[in-house]
Amino acid sequence: MKYRQLGDSDLTVSEIALGSWLTYSGGVERQQAEACVHKAFDVGINFIDTANVYGRGAAESFLGDLLQGIDRSSYVLATKVFFPMSPTDRGLSSEQIHKQLDASLQRLRTDYVDLYQCHRYDVETPLEETMAALTDVVRQGKARYIGFSEWNPDQIRAALSLPDVEKFVSSQPQYSMLWRRPEKEVFPLCAANGIGQIVWSPLAQGVLTGKYKPGEAPPTDSRAANDKMNAFMQDLRSDRILSAVQNLEPLAQQLNISMAQLALAWILRDERVTSAIVGASRPQQVIDNAAASGVELSETMLAEIDKVLAPANL
Repeated sequence: MKYRQLGDSDLTVSEIALGSWLTYSGGVERQQAEACVHKAFDVGINFIDTANVYGRGAAESFLGDLLQGIDRSSYVLATKVFFPMSPTDRGLSSEQIHKQLDASLQRLRTDYVDLYQCHRYDVETPLEETMAALTDVVRQGKARYIGFSEWNPDQIRAALSLPDVEKFVSSQPQYSMLWRRPEKEVFPLCAANGIGQIVWSPLAQGVLTGKYKPGEAPPTDSRAANDKMNAFMQDLRSDRILSAVQNLEPLAQQLNISMAQLALAWILRDERVTSAIVGASRPQQVIDNAAASGVELSETMLAEIDKVLAPANL
């Protein structure tokens, strides 16, 4: 496993991070989920990403129980705030940031998180209020650093312009071979201001593993077999995209790596990306994903990937 510095922070994180959105909020049997986290540590993953809203606290509680007894300084723990925890508890007001972080810390059974992230931008709360509250929790020692997810360039610039507040060190955008939009503005803006990228959905919700075939029903054990997730993934599962993805398989075979490793290595080719978040329901998936760290793709291979996926990019 290789490691990278997260923005202008002093956090050194694994190139592959373990996520907990669909897996450790109740979607995976507990014993299997525990095995995945233990395997992550075994293969050198030191970065765990979660959020208060995942399973309405279930993912944080699971991690809080499992991480007891493990040296707190040996891993980097990130969580998020914004989405509703109840009909009245949502957003990035000062009250909510303090309330939700205290609740997250209680569930995670820790005194601090290494990274506290705004899960989205809150248009209903003045940015000055949000940033002041985030600054408070850092200076109180409850969070070491702050980050954001899916903010647009104007929102990022506005936060950077505020005086006397803590600066963001991380951005968490959706990014994959099939979803490259952050490259145009978000990546360069963040790079110029000491903000690293922690990307989500680097495998395009599993589409880039090649397990979904054009014209075929999704495997019964896949997330697309779930009606809610199938609707969420509809754009990614068009025959046009799935056919293009199938043409990546010979490229992966040339390198003797899996399709998932090819997709993750493509993500990590960009030095502006600090880490790619992956979910895992089986320990073998953790091993396979972690093995992408250190895989280097030649310029020729990158050009071939672009050629194959040209009809598919969203």
